[in-house]
Amino acid sequence: MNELIVEFKNEAPTNPPVKIFRYQYQDQPVYYVSGRCCDIPGKVLNAQGEQLCEPDGGITGRGDGKCPDFFETRTQEKLVWEDLRK
Repeated sequence: MNELIVEFKNEAPTNPPVKIFRYQYQDQPVYYVSGRCCDIPGKVLNAQGEQLCEPDGGITGRGDGKCPDFFETRTQEKLVWEDLRK
């Protein structure tokens, strides 16, 4: 996650700002990186930083369909990082 946060800090701030949350999902810790604008999808990454799915965003607003239950079944939300730059 630290490398990803450094990447975001090296980019221009977005509206809405990027947020990274940690959850439990399907019996494993995962990280949800919020979409940065419009229909850009959010991403769910495993602990190794590998993308598992895009639960929202895209043209339909429903992501890539690989984790349709993410928002209903995730637990233990913790905000890990938020881009507070303006």
